[in-house]
Amino acid sequence: MLPPEDAGLQRGLKMRHIRFIALGSAIGTGLFYGSAAAIQTAGPIVLLAYILSGIAVFWVMRALGEMAVRHPVSGSFAKYATDYLGPFAGFITGWTFVFEMVSVAIADVTAFAVYMGFWFPGTPKWIWVCSVILFIAAINTRHVRVFGELEFWLSIIKVSAILAMIIGGIALLLHGVSLSDGTEGAVSNLWSSGGVAPNGISGFLACFTVVVFSFGGVETIGITAGEATDPNSSIPKAINTVPFRILLFYVGTLTVIMMLVPWTAITGEASPFVQIFDALGIPAAASILNVVVITAAVSAINADTFSAGRILYGLARDGHAPKAFRSVSRNGIPWMAVVVMCTALGIGAILNAVVPDDVFEIAAALVTFATVWTWLMILASHIAMRRKMTKEELAQTHYRVPWWPVGPCLAVAFMVAVIVLLAWFPSSRIAITVGIAWLAVLSATYLLKLRK
Repeated sequence: MLPPEDAGLQRGLKMRHIRFIALGSAIGTGLFYGSAAAIQTAGPIVLLAYILSGIAVFWVMRALGEMAVRHPVSGSFAKYATDYLGPFAGFITGWTFVFEMVSVAIADVTAFAVYMGFWFPGTPKWIWVCSVILFIAAINTRHVRVFGELEFWLSIIKVSAILAMIIGGIALLLHGVSLSDGTEGAVSNLWSSGGVAPNGISGFLACFTVVVFSFGGVETIGITAGEATDPNSSIPKAINTVPFRILLFYVGTLTVIMMLVPWTAITGEASPFVQIFDALGIPAAASILNVVVITAAVSAINADTFSAGRILYGLARDGHAPKAFRSVSRNGIPWMAVVVMCTALGIGAILNAVVPDDVFEIAAALVTFATVWTWLMILASHIAMRRKMTKEELAQTHYRVPWWPVGPCLAVAFMVAVIVLLAWFPSSRIAITVGIAWLAVLSATYLLKLRK
């Protein structure tokens, strides 16, 4: 049985913090800009892809929640993989998640620099990247409660903007307002431009690689268990609500957008959010949207830094990372892990100075494989845990995965299918190539570690 908590970390995250930390990590550039690529790939049927992916993610979260309630520790799923699948699985899972968070954060700091260029077009991107890194470092070296409060309010801003967009979009639909030339906003826009699946089954399958990228980060909930004030209560409640809220925001937002404008007009060059705010007669719509997307980017970077730092702390505790990562400040913060994470983000500043036009695409391609791998290991750890539990232990488990074992097995099949799709389509094949190379490097590192 794992210890109920870590002596070095301090429990300061409340229910509202935990709910919005996961929202902050999962709702960012994937919704505001990345969703346009998914729509162009599949057409309106992309909504079904979001729903199916959301269902699979729900089982991942329930599996993680069951383990987190039973063992609320830092390191979360990396620790569970170590205990139930073996040290090698824990090593691979933990470092792959850190790789995922670094890649996502680099993509987000790059997006932040692009957003700031809206107001300051002459300023080099790397300056904005450095400024946001210093801000994130300052927040993540304070007490965890400070981090939780900031993440709560940043997430409130972008969630409020999404709700305002959905409500405003519905109002425009009811008044018959058109956001594009010659096409009136109507429900029929979902099927009038080539049908629901204009790009066929191939387009539908291809969009899953982008859709899964959008949901990456929800597993952060499990990481908060080690610092939650009441993990037995807050973790289950957050698990039950957050996946559905994220699914609602994505599906609701994209449904309204594709009813207001034909899906063929959603190219990503002009933001539908700006179009909707303009049509509602809101002044300075573009500037308002820029504030929202900047908030979303900072929120996501903040959550990613927190998550990677805690996983590094857990890896060090299990002997899978240098002992320096176990260093904890008097505020209960694994400061060395945070410093290293922010240093890694400095790579984003260098890349923005060297190849400013390609950074986001490169980072986004690296994330998808790492996200799916992490989810797959969470499911595998949960299945292994269940197989080791006695009837007495199972009877004492009050928070269980529904539809066991059918649900988790279907989720595993979904994750394997996404990996196959990554390899099948040329546009996403780089994710598999880099992913396999990454796993090979980790395997070689682990063997060298054992030899020492």
